[in-house]
Amino acid sequence: MPANQALSDDQVAGELQKMVEFIKKEADEKAKEIELKANEEYEIDKATVVRSETASIDHLYERKYKQSELSQQIAKSTIANQIRLKVLRAKEDALSEILEEAAQKLKTVANDKAKYETVLDGLIQEGLFALMDDKISLRVREADVGLVEKAIPSAIKAFEEKTSHTGTQVSIDKDNFLPKDSAGGVIIVNSTGKIDVDNTLEERLKLLSETSLPQIRLALFGASASRKHFD
Repeated sequence: MPANQALSDDQVAGELQKMVEFIKKEADEKAKEIELKANEEYEIDKATVVRSETASIDHLYERKYKQSELSQQIAKSTIANQIRLKVLRAKEDALSEILEEAAQKLKTVANDKAKYETVLDGLIQEGLFALMDDKISLRVREADVGLVEKAIPSAIKAFEEKTSHTGTQVSIDKDNFLPKDSAGGVIIVNSTGKIDVDNTLEERLKLLSETSLPQIRLALFGASASRKHFD
């Protein structure tokens, strides 16, 4: 068709229709591309949100699980501690009963006069060896004066035979007796009156209970699994 020849109306309309269809096609393709990209971004965003929410839920349940586990451990520890304290109290009560029973039996020691005189002899000797003094006074129960007077010579003899001391004087302090409810025994006082040895039966039981307590516990309750050594 010659360049200078004008297009007819039908030709112009045809060309316009082609342009419209081309633009429409381009628009459709662009729309599809935008929609596809939007869908992809939506899926990415959705997956991100799902992961985030899933992680949040997992974290929440993990925290609750750990809290529950910690609560159970605390509860178990509390119960175990309560049981341990009850066992300890029961053991202490048992020991107290044993020591109280021993204290009551202690009051009957003086009933056997012959044995009690031997006990007094030994207690006086211990005091003499501890003080190493030439002049000693004894505090005793008023009811024991007679037995103590019998025990004194034997105690002095044993003391002087084992030491270089001679002329040891031992007297009873009759102005300062032990209480009537005392189980017995003696308090040995030196010549200055400032130093004494408490050998009353009550004091000996107290010392025995303190020094022998670990052995008593072991005999009664066995070895403790938590202890690495013995007193």
